[in-house]
Amino acid sequence: MLTIGYIGNGKSTNRYHLPFSLTRDHLKVKTIYARNPDKGEWEKIPGVQYTDNLESLMNDKEIQLIVVCTPVESHYTYAKMALDHGKNVLIEKPFMLTKEEAVSIFQYAKEKNLIIQCYQNRRYDSDFLTTKKVIESGKLGDLLEVEMHFDYYRPETPNSTSHFSKYNSYLYGHGAHTIDQVLSYFGKPDTIHYDVRQLLGSGRMNDYFDLDFYYPSLKVSIKSSFFRLKERPSFVVYGKKGVFIKQTKDRQEEHLKLYYLPKGHADFGIDQPEHYGILTYLDDDGQYHEEKVVSEKGDYARVYDDLYHSIIHGKEKAITDEETITSMEILEKGIEECN
Repeated sequence: MLTIGYIGNGKSTNRYHLPFSLTRDHLKVKTIYARNPDKGEWEKIPGVQYTDNLESLMNDKEIQLIVVCTPVESHYTYAKMALDHGKNVLIEKPFMLTKEEAVSIFQYAKEKNLIIQCYQNRRYDSDFLTTKKVIESGKLGDLLEVEMHFDYYRPETPNSTSHFSKYNSYLYGHGAHTIDQVLSYFGKPDTIHYDVRQLLGSGRMNDYFDLDFYYPSLKVSIKSSFFRLKERPSFVVYGKKGVFIKQTKDRQEEHLKLYYLPKGHADFGIDQPEHYGILTYLDDDGQYHEEKVVSEKGDYARVYDDLYHSIIHGKEKAITDEETITSMEILEKGIEECN
């Protein structure tokens, strides 16, 4: 059993963590800390302790893992505090403010013989897992180009933001998802081309990015915007023998926003046939094929499964320190390009 305490009782904790950590028998959510635990839109969970006493959370010997779900400016402080109290730590994205902070906190955790990790749940998106399955089938042949899009139509967000903020930028908040997907599957690129913009003008919010990752024989692009009334395909993968197009994104977030939760709903996050991607290719005999690909099941709880095995059974972390440090380096360099 892995016993967990949370710092923060907002959207991150209640929408993107608890619906998953509460589905596993090998996990126990014991305590949630917030400055005002009786305020907010989220209903309290029966059997979970709510407190405004941070020391009581930190000094609870039963708690083995602290999950930090607060604004990025406080991540380093809370992480170090938890490590000082002998706790393993899981941190929401973006992991830290800077690469320097990331390197420092990873080293500190090693000195304490504890685990600290970033919550890269998007590794377990259905569309990403399905795309990997298609690539590994070999039907596309040698890969040439991958396009990954994470679009929204939320013009009210940049329109209501009149100043530039590095750490609350679109790249920091959303690039952290797709950058990690690229690094986790394709590894560290040889070079990166950055196109990071403030579409509403200088000094305004960063609201667009287009990053190209170059490998010896492959280009991987991640693109995102707040101004896409109609989303681009989630994934487009080109190989020498074919193409795979996955139009729609993973549906876990869609269901979470509707309060349709994984516990008790076997169809949570599951694609329907109309969401399946289309694989088009030529086989070894030159015959043309076009087929729907049944989507893999996404499951953000797998981040917690990975941590459970690392903390309890000593298994290597699924999300490595090097990947997280590289991701922070890319975020820092990218945001410098637009300001």
